[in-house]
Amino acid sequence: MAMKHADTLPAHPEKATLEGKNKLLGFWFFIGSDVVLFASLFGTYLGLKGSTQGGPGPKDLFHLEYVALMTFILLVSSMTSVLGIKAMQRNDFARMQLWFWITILLGLAFLGLEINEFYQFVVHEDFGYTTSAFASAFYTLLGFHGAHVTFGVLWIATLLIRSRTQGINTYTAPKFYVASLYWHFVDVVWVFVFTLVYLMGKVG
Repeated sequence: MAMKHADTLPAHPEKATLEGKNKLLGFWFFIGSDVVLFASLFGTYLGLKGSTQGGPGPKDLFHLEYVALMTFILLVSSMTSVLGIKAMQRNDFARMQLWFWITILLGLAFLGLEINEFYQFVVHEDFGYTTSAFASAFYTLLGFHGAHVTFGVLWIATLLIRSRTQGINTYTAPKFYVASLYWHFVDVVWVFVFTLVYLMGKVG
């Protein structure tokens, strides 16, 4: 386990060691498999979105202003994670922690809005998981993405708590870098969700 003192930290500590490079390589393999899973869920949803069985459909349920707010929050959280990585590369530990904690708060805000949306659908629109094939496909896709956001929040929070005593070095830096890449992936998937599910569902 290669570690360096903060005073000798390289410009890109996340890639300075073989261990760090291997973490990045392993991450890309993981993302490849996750892309396949999401592609399957998107394909299933697109195939079933018209199967409402007399229940509410996309045009009845979706409110683009609400989802646009969710999208804005998640995209801003992607920017704050970038600022966190930039601070890490400058060896600014305090600023790095600040930006990543903001990322976590934005992720939690997104999850809160998504849970509220599901609550409104179930309670006020009588749109549950078993209402129709469309409902099952919708909740499975959105729930799978929400689980990824939840995992990302817990992952980054754990790294922040553990790094309080370790600081930034060539062992911790790759972990933050990979977590940030994962967060960007979650954000990119949401752009597809917003476009293919909400936007096409409402105006398509």
